[in-house]
Amino acid sequence: MTDTTLRPALQDGIARLGITVPADAVERLLAYCALLQKWNRTYNLTAIRAPEKMLTHHLLDSLAVLPFVEQAGVHTLADIGSGAGLPGIVLAIARPALHVLSIDKVAKKISFQQQAKAQLGLDNLRVLACRAEAAPADVRTDAAISRAFASLTDFAASARALTTPGSALFAMKGVYPAEEVAALPACVRLRASHPLTVPGLAAERTLLILEDSHG
Repeated sequence: MTDTTLRPALQDGIARLGITVPADAVERLLAYCALLQKWNRTYNLTAIRAPEKMLTHHLLDSLAVLPFVEQAGVHTLADIGSGAGLPGIVLAIARPALHVLSIDKVAKKISFQQQAKAQLGLDNLRVLACRAEAAPADVRTDAAISRAFASLTDFAASARALTTPGSALFAMKGVYPAEEVAALPACVRLRASHPLTVPGLAAERTLLILEDSHG
């Protein structure tokens, strides 16, 4: 699939998600995808390499959570274990007013994110090379998000250093993780669970919204 076919496919997917993005966001998302393909040849940042699959599995999958983040009134968002910047960089592109803190401990992934930040001009993105628990004490966000990051319990524990009690924690999962929900500690409650429909993606996707009282 070439850039000329990726662009309309991305525009169609965004429309089917029922969201709107700034005028330059589609070009920035395609540029991010191209940069990820380039780095993947050397650094193997993600298992998905085909551009059309990156569009569905990475870009549209990340954008599918945007309405729920906005409904929660989030202004600052920590992406924990962000890897190649998913969903954090995609959300930062789609919403310039959203300040995203992207955290990962793997050096090559952070290097890629820093390059993406510079190349795409993402002033609303901050990249940190550390574990969430080791983030500077003055770093705090309204909410946290993770995509395929360990267990729900581990995610909540990692987010604790960056959020305040009652903050929304957005966990992006595949099939509804019933066992992980059942294993949540008493201080963490499930606010809501939403099945996600991602255009062009047949696999099941679920967004769980947690709340940690830090008990």
